[in-house]
Amino acid sequence: MDEFIKLLDPSLDYISHEIIGDTIFIRVASNKEEAVCPYCGHASSKRHSAYERSFQDLPVMGMKSRIIIKNRKMFCPNPECGHKTFAETFGFISPKAKKSRRLLEKIINVSLNVSSVNAADMLKDGIADVGKSTICNLLKKRYAPSR
Repeated sequence: MDEFIKLLDPSLDYISHEIIGDTIFIRVASNKEEAVCPYCGHASSKRHSAYERSFQDLPVMGMKSRIIIKNRKMFCPNPECGHKTFAETFGFISPKAKKSRRLLEKIINVSLNVSSVNAADMLKDGIADVGKSTICNLLKKRYAPSR
């Protein structure tokens, strides 16, 4: 399972997993020594606290997957930065997002050729829990005309 998690991000370590119904819940933690402040770009190794963050990812063995990550909050060492603390970020998911970038791509690909209602029904069957309004919003963001 650790090898699977390393495909998502090499800086993640597998902790445990549990299968409940049609969903696999995978607990992971970061093994990074430092995190970079997204506001000023300074690296920090001084930990403030940690919290659990969960998000949906691509299915595993035909089951929906939810990753639960132990996300660290760090102190920013830059006295000129307007933020004293920041949360560790990862390239596979946007801050505060509930779905990984690769799952969002899958949702969009499924939704391109069918209605949002049909896409939501198809996706709920073993891929992800997603509603038709979420699909519409994703498609609007992706294909909105640039100004």
